[in-house]
Amino acid sequence: MTKSMTGFGRGSIEEDGKSYVIEIKSVNHRYLDINIKMPRNLISLEDRIRKTISQKINRGKVDIFITQNTYVSNNTVTNFNHNLGDSYLNCLKEIRDRYEVRDDISVSLIARFPEVITLNTKEEDLDEVWNNLKIPLDDALNSFVLMREKEGQNLKEDITKRCDYIKEQIDKIELMAPAIVVEYKEKLEKRLKELLGDIKIDENRIAMELAIFSDKANIDEELVRLNSHIIQMKDALNLSEPVGRKLDFIVQEMNRETNTIASKANNLEITNISLNIKNEIEKIREQVQNME
Repeated sequence: MTKSMTGFGRGSIEEDGKSYVIEIKSVNHRYLDINIKMPRNLISLEDRIRKTISQKINRGKVDIFITQNTYVSNNTVTNFNHNLGDSYLNCLKEIRDRYEVRDDISVSLIARFPEVITLNTKEEDLDEVWNNLKIPLDDALNSFVLMREKEGQNLKEDITKRCDYIKEQIDKIELMAPAIVVEYKEKLEKRLKELLGDIKIDENRIAMELAIFSDKANIDEELVRLNSHIIQMKDALNLSEPVGRKLDFIVQEMNRETNTIASKANNLEITNISLNIKNEIEKIREQVQNME
């Protein structure tokens, strides 16, 4: 299915006192460029996240934003440094005895000393975290891909209509092409008559001149190739694989053939039609630039 490279998706979950919110957005890019912004404690899962995303996305500049909120924490524990506490207590007793001061040693006093009581965070089970994180990631990816597919379908319909219009213009040129040599012969004979008057014109020389002109102005091959490119483009739009690069190449070839037709035909009306075709090709190129 044809997909756009522009999309947005969002997924969220709240589980075990934690919530995860994942947002994905993308714009067009020549290759797949994944940028992930996430909390530091999830960095070890980055490779899994990238692999999951790359399974569903082939091209585009993709930005992923992961937000984590913790409401209830079971991972933080307190730790009492017995040796350090004993050392502080002994120091306080020594001060009391040495200076004969009032003894106001208390639990809260010792607990306030640095490093006596510390907070430690237990390592999380990465597999468990991943199982929770994968749910909103899949939701965000599914909505993201769906948006890309809808936009891709719109692009496909627009390109198909423009290809049909180009085909109509090609048909017009094909009807006009045979008359180019006839018109040139008439203009040539008229011009020679104006220049030579009653002097007899060498018909063989005129025939030779017409043959040379006919060969130079022949656009049959270009019309055949242009028709072929339109068929190739429509066929590519129906493929189930990424076709953006292929379509971009076809557009370049269509533009090349149209330029050749305009330069070889030596006919004002065909030139104007060729300009119309080039205008449509440019619009197709703009659309193709945003296709995966």
